[in-house]
Amino acid sequence: MNYVFISPNFPVTCEAFCDRLRQNGVTVLGVGDAPYDGLSGRLKGALTEYYQVPSLSDYDQVYRAVAFFAFKYGRIDWLESLNEYWLGQDARLRADFNIAVGTRADGVADMVDKSRMKRIFLEAGVPTARQHVVTTREEGRAFAAEAGYPVVVKPSVGVGAAGARKLKAEAELDAFYDALPQEPYVMEQFLSGDIATYDAILDSRCEPLFESMNNYASVMDAVLNDEDVSFYTSPAPAPKLCEYGRRLARAFGADRRFVHFEFICLDRACKGVGKRGDYAVMEVNMRPAGGHDPDMMNFAQSADVFQIYAEMVTQDKRLFPVSDERYFCAYAARKDGRAYRHTDAEITERFGAAIVLRREMPEIDWPAMGRWAYMARFREEADMREFTAFVLQKND
Repeated sequence: MNYVFISPNFPVTCEAFCDRLRQNGVTVLGVGDAPYDGLSGRLKGALTEYYQVPSLSDYDQVYRAVAFFAFKYGRIDWLESLNEYWLGQDARLRADFNIAVGTRADGVADMVDKSRMKRIFLEAGVPTARQHVVTTREEGRAFAAEAGYPVVVKPSVGVGAAGARKLKAEAELDAFYDALPQEPYVMEQFLSGDIATYDAILDSRCEPLFESMNNYASVMDAVLNDEDVSFYTSPAPAPKLCEYGRRLARAFGADRRFVHFEFICLDRACKGVGKRGDYAVMEVNMRPAGGHDPDMMNFAQSADVFQIYAEMVTQDKRLFPVSDERYFCAYAARKDGRAYRHTDAEITERFGAAIVLRREMPEIDWPAMGRWAYMARFREEADMREFTAFVLQKND
């Protein structure tokens, strides 16, 4: 099997996906803009060949790279970047090289356009916030008056929390319209609660081979308000979340993919959406969660999602065993310019046995993921919360 991996060096977890694919007999062919000498030894060992292009944004350059691989190795069976940013380009390449597996260009819009997503959410019968496609100031005021402040505005097509903001009153709404962005925006009813994600590896029938659940506060707040970052992976996903996640996977035709769906767990009743504790879908992402989230899934369930993904690619089934060893896996990251009470040495001394990773994150991740990251796993939720509070505690 020939698998073309676009941008195999970023995000960093792509290296592990390449490694497991190679171990499962796949010919992994990398296309990226990083110099070959800058790739890690692990990634070099996983790639059969690497083709550097000056820019991954230049379609013609990437096309020539894939064409070279097709000429040298034969038919391309699979092409993925596992990166939301390249979703449209991946689809176009699949069409041009007649690659049967994966989303084609005519299906991408439903997966990236938030207004089209909303329609599918409603058709699938999954609760979601009310939404308005931004047009005139008058229509925006009418929607905000009906939905109630605050409302959230964000690009209709966008990655992560980029460009999103919360409008708390009519004056802020007017300021938004005074400098209305050129790209399409949507305005949504604000739902109060923490974020819960449904993460899954899906087979050719959109059935899950692996499911996980992350729990965290707003990424938008972490970016806009420069707040500390903390979240955790549960030992097992909530049954209702799984029900909604599977329903959405089928509705979007998300077969043979690693997906990351974002929900709000309501902390208060919301008319037309649900009661306290209910889930409402925010958006779907047709790629793995970012950062070290896949590693956290592994630590939480004593699993190997990279191997399970490779088994899905090569055999359309899961062979990796399900373990009874389950944990709460916590992530806590510090940002620059803060006076934290406890030193790295104190954190290590107190929680050393539970810590599974501590590192400086890449600079591009600092706004959303923090700079100095600690990850640890615990049997009990209370111990996990104690760890998070200790890492992020400030001086008085």
